[in-house]
Amino acid sequence: MAGTERRREISRLRARRKKTINLLQRVKAGTMEKTEAARKLRKLTPGADVIIKREGLA
Repeated sequence: MAGTERRREISRLRARRKKTINLLQRVKAGTMEKTEAARKLRKLTPGADVIIKREGLA
């Protein structure tokens, strides 16, 4: 079945989006340091540099 890998990929993408949103909310609330959030984003997703620049975490 060709669709199963695509389904897994979509699931991973959605999980990364949720985790990214959660990290950014924690930074805005002040419960997490910007450098720590940037480190976790770099581990989490390949597009982390764009997100870090956009959110001003660097």
